[in-house]
Amino acid sequence: METIIRKIDRENPGQEVLEEAGKILLNGGLVAFPTETVYGLGANALDEQAAEKTYAAKGRPSDNPLIVHIAEFTALKDIAEEIPREAEILAEKFWPGPLTMIFKKTELVPRGTTGGLDTVAVRMPSDKVALALIRAGGGYVSAPSANTSGRPSPTAAEHVEEDLGGKIEMILDAGRVDIGVESTIVDMTVQPPVILRPGAVTREMLEEAVGPVEVDKALISEDSKEPPKAPGMKYRHYAPKAELLILEGTTEECVKAIRQIAYEQERLGYRVGIIASEETFAFYTVGNIKNIGSRENEKTVAQNLYRVLREFDEEGVDYIYSEAFPEGGIGTAVMNRLGKAAGHHVLQAEVITRLQKYRTIVFVSNSDNCRAPIAAALLRRQPLLQEYDICSRGMVVLFSEPLNPRAEEILKEHGIVLKGYETLPLEAELMKEDALVLTMEDSQRDKIRNEYPETGHVYTLAEFVGGEEEIPSVYGQTPEQYENMYGLIEDYVKKLAKKLNEEAKS
Repeated sequence: METIIRKIDRENPGQEVLEEAGKILLNGGLVAFPTETVYGLGANALDEQAAEKTYAAKGRPSDNPLIVHIAEFTALKDIAEEIPREAEILAEKFWPGPLTMIFKKTELVPRGTTGGLDTVAVRMPSDKVALALIRAGGGYVSAPSANTSGRPSPTAAEHVEEDLGGKIEMILDAGRVDIGVESTIVDMTVQPPVILRPGAVTREMLEEAVGPVEVDKALISEDSKEPPKAPGMKYRHYAPKAELLILEGTTEECVKAIRQIAYEQERLGYRVGIIASEETFAFYTVGNIKNIGSRENEKTVAQNLYRVLREFDEEGVDYIYSEAFPEGGIGTAVMNRLGKAAGHHVLQAEVITRLQKYRTIVFVSNSDNCRAPIAAALLRRQPLLQEYDICSRGMVVLFSEPLNPRAEEILKEHGIVLKGYETLPLEAELMKEDALVLTMEDSQRDKIRNEYPETGHVYTLAEFVGGEEEIPSVYGQTPEQYENMYGLIEDYVKKLAKKLNEEAKS
């Protein structure tokens, strides 16, 4: 089958294209179309054979009910047996919009559409293309997300084509959607109403309209024998091809944990994807890092979630690691989708971070223009099993200055170039519990220990690796003495790398 793709203006849908798409629906065919949430796979909701085609095209289990989309509130009365007063209030407030409500169904709705249930899920989308297509297609259009079952939902027409091209009759391309996660689903057949799937219409918004609303905290597990009452409740959804793991904890701990895991996986030769926020993006150092949006505006995270997961698929990553995002508002929907995409593989960041003793290694010399930067440069070249922030600092740095010319020359002789290097003073912010501070001389170590008694890991480099002599300053001395100093530092740094790697294995 050749899938027809028609560009369509979201604000001014062309009547000719809509009539063409509507005929396909009325004749039992499938048309993918945009909504404000994700792209849907449209079929005639009152045609059981069309429902069967939908399940076949998606590879969707037939007990996973479809949502019926309507364009007029009056259409609800023909497919819902009972419409509680609360449902009328919610429809008045949130329709058209990203809210799906579940009702007892009438005989008009075939069980093929409802997954064999006596209930029907109904929503009225706000997208103008969607509303126009529903009217052109007979007024009742079932529309699950237009993707292969289990894959990340489509937020652009190219996602639909990737999954369903050649399997359906038509795709209406109106560009990217607005919200990016599926509608909120509320069961109106019980009192109080129960949220079965979180979305852009939040619990707070619902309760403001109709009073108490419960949240189903025991969503049906994958091995449950019970039929799901709403889409996305039973089966693994939204999943990328790579294994996805979510790290929970403070933002700082999540970043540390993801950096630690990503470094190890890349060292082993795997391709790693990282889902970061606008606020944390710059803190990652390895992997394919994607900025999913701002923690201050979680709508941006929702808009980008499925796009990012699909991009990782295209780029062939082996593992994906994601920060957890605050729940509440649409953040609840984000975490619901992330959790399902990860198969609920969630790990506390602290479990990972406490496995690494040191995260920052600080080399300290008097003025930070020779010995300390040489040591830092040499350690960065070592094959380390764990990732460290490696830096150098000076005990007395009144103003920034470049590398000592002799130090720069000897580094170049050994194939190391420190471009734009400037000296920095030792500051309290570096003296954290997970910092290893290594000085060149005993006097520097003793002074730091006196000034920062709470810092537990301050040693001379020689002391830490079992060397017999401290590293002396060779300022103003001969090239041979600079070479000897370099050789001593290199020897100690190799021993340091070996010790760090042995600790990492233990």
